[in-house]
Amino acid sequence: MPAAGTHDDTAEPPVVEVRRSRRRARTVSAWREGGRTIVAIPARFTRAQEREWVGRMVERLAAQERRRRPSDAQLVARATELSRRYLAGRAVPTSVRWSSNQGRRWGSCTPAEGTIRISDRVQGMPRWVLDYVLLHELAHLLQPGHGEAFWAEIASYPHTQRARGFLEGYAFARDGAEDGDVPDEPVDDDTDTPVDGLRVDGLQVDGL
Repeated sequence: MPAAGTHDDTAEPPVVEVRRSRRRARTVSAWREGGRTIVAIPARFTRAQEREWVGRMVERLAAQERRRRPSDAQLVARATELSRRYLAGRAVPTSVRWSSNQGRRWGSCTPAEGTIRISDRVQGMPRWVLDYVLLHELAHLLQPGHGEAFWAEIASYPHTQRARGFLEGYAFARDGAEDGDVPDEPVDDDTDTPVDGLRVDGLQVDGL
């Protein structure tokens, strides 16, 4: 299996199903459904337009998935950027990587060692959720507990409540109970994007 964040040239091409709709006038949507990629287009599209937009949407969906499953090296780079943007660069971890043994936690930080581990359950979640989890653990390098000083560190992050709600909802749906220690929130920019007079509507990825 290729490492997260890498491209596998030997992978089978996705099975694509095109759905035409007379009610769809100016939007194109794509999502995963089982083992297939569904691309919904306006019924008026010509075959040439269909081929063009299927190609665009399959690549957009693949790019979105790659962003949501970064490699360990990409996690480090993202953590560095988040520290610079929200913590004035003061949080400098010695390592950041995915972990499969986080139990019910979304992430963990060992301040004495400077290490951060992110649960692989976060892989595939929206980028703003991953950012919150990373930033939450970065803040623990500066403030070990969850007191006022801790929350003040990440107060400038605009998506905390949204991300916490996402994670709690995910945990409830998956485990039947709320998870305890969770991080913050950003806005997905993959929907409602104008493209050549059309709107890319509702790119989705299974598993959220």
